[in-house]
Amino acid sequence: MQQRFLERLGARDETIPADRAALVVAHPDDETLALGAQLPRLEGLVLVHVTDGAPRNRFDETRHGFATWQDYAAARRRELETAVALGGLTADALIALAVPDQEASLAMPAIARRLAGVFQARGVETVLTHAYEGGHPDHDAVAFCVHAARRLLAARGQPRFGVIEMPFYHADGSGWVRQRFIPEPGCPETVLRLSEPERALKRRMLAAHATQAETLSSFSLEEERFRPAPDHDFTSLPNGGELLYERYGWGMTGARWRELVRDALAELGLEARACA
Repeated sequence: MQQRFLERLGARDETIPADRAALVVAHPDDETLALGAQLPRLEGLVLVHVTDGAPRNRFDETRHGFATWQDYAAARRRELETAVALGGLTADALIALAVPDQEASLAMPAIARRLAGVFQARGVETVLTHAYEGGHPDHDAVAFCVHAARRLLAARGQPRFGVIEMPFYHADGSGWVRQRFIPEPGCPETVLRLSEPERALKRRMLAAHATQAETLSSFSLEEERFRPAPDHDFTSLPNGGELLYERYGWGMTGARWRELVRDALAELGLEARACA
């Protein structure tokens, strides 16, 4: 199912049955960055947003002109609904886990269990999610939780669903690499060059996320990339240990990440090995 899904994406089939697929991302706007131009093709897709997009540090809400984090989270939800509507989806396609932004790594066992419940209830066969790349701790936490949910379901005798990952950003020297995978042998990429109508659609969708305009302006509209997710070992740091989030005040270090992963695996009853 995973490979067939990628083949249909790459073949530019006009529509793809996606009622057995789920997109799981960390933040409102991640869906548009990753595959906004493909959303009109994915019939029946469910979108799971793990966080509400509102950090509890008071800085973000104030910077964007909101009195409370609740107001900021509500604004980001409205932006999300507007963006996905441009892609042909209604609010009924959205599932919000409402974890605080920048805190997904602190709630990984609970998130993994909730995802497993969603996947089982919907008979999900393919999940699209974040690459494990050391960019944002919420992104890596969501990647871990998707793979952990797959293992939880396998332990219940459920078929393993396929995981397709998408790149967002990671560190390279003193800078950022956006929308490019960290090379992984044996994991071929599907690269979709966007047409002008697709770029125009994605531009409108990104503009709907008005509070994030400054951040989103640095991302390209030229391509969308996908690949089968490798069997990540989340107890090992991605990108050779070069972690973008350690350069910013995002509340995470590599040492802390590894500790949280080990604790999550233990709480979930999973061995500390690749979460395939």
